[in-house]
Amino acid sequence: MNSSQELFSDGNCNLEANFQYYLFPIIYSIVFILGLIGNVTALCLLTKQMKKSSPTYVYITNLAVVDIIYICTLPFRIHYHIKKNDWPFGDITCRITGTLYFANVYISVAFLSSICVDRYIAVVYPRKYIRMRSTHYSKIISALVWIFSLTVMLSLVFGGSLSTTFKNNMTACFENFDAETWSKRMAAYNIAVLLFGFVIPFTIIMIFYPLAAKKIAQLKGSVYREKALTMIRVILVISVFCFVPYHATHLLHFLARLRIIQNCAFSSFVYKFRRITMALVSLNSIFDPLIYYFATIHFKLNYSKQKRSIKQILHYDQENKLVKQDDNVVWQKMEI
Repeated sequence: MNSSQELFSDGNCNLEANFQYYLFPIIYSIVFILGLIGNVTALCLLTKQMKKSSPTYVYITNLAVVDIIYICTLPFRIHYHIKKNDWPFGDITCRITGTLYFANVYISVAFLSSICVDRYIAVVYPRKYIRMRSTHYSKIISALVWIFSLTVMLSLVFGGSLSTTFKNNMTACFENFDAETWSKRMAAYNIAVLLFGFVIPFTIIMIFYPLAAKKIAQLKGSVYREKALTMIRVILVISVFCFVPYHATHLLHFLARLRIIQNCAFSSFVYKFRRITMALVSLNSIFDPLIYYFATIHFKLNYSKQKRSIKQILHYDQENKLVKQDDNVVWQKMEI
């Protein structure tokens, strides 16, 4: 057995996916180049075009930071797969880069769901949202996400070796654990991240975004309507295309490693398909800048116009006449 194989059940079933040696380096190289350019550019645009007190700014800035951290781990993964899953950088580097690599998935989902709830409140309860903007709730939520994530990450980093060296001196990083490691150390971790890192956040996304989209679709004459709907569609596509396949195959692979699923042919298929979904989930770092674009584009449209305060927005139209203070008027003028 080498580092590119995993043993299944009683050790008579080897799980292999030789195409990964070409798939991962190609996909990760694309993500590294486009993702780095896109996310760094997004951070620059956010800094110049959005108010620092905006909850949207707080969440998508954190999302950009998460993506950049993840992208910085990709050169290590590219080298690892080019060498046919042989890790040459040592166990400590494996622990740090491997933990950051997988943490990106769950931290990204957490901030996407936070943006989701924020957008829902903004379009359904705009008056309440305006009052909430003056508080620091978005910063508190972001801090809690990071604290929880760092707690899990540090437990992995300091919990013991995450690399496995085989008889041929090839070393696997953050994969190919033996049955005992899966059942004792990795079981609790995988259950926690599947539940709190995907099931709960994804449920929030799938419930609140359609509700927000329905409200936005009812608005008439808003110059931001289509852009807001497009931003929602982008986030739904990222969630469904990048995260759902990865977590579905990860759950099946996890059950196989715990020997709950013991069919070798099915486990072999799951193992191969999981490698594909691991490549797909990395694409979220390319797609995320689209969220930043649609969240900030209305500022570009306003550069040639005189900006008005929230008080003016609530009380006066363009002719300085009193207007009806309905939710639609408030939402159309407020920051997306």
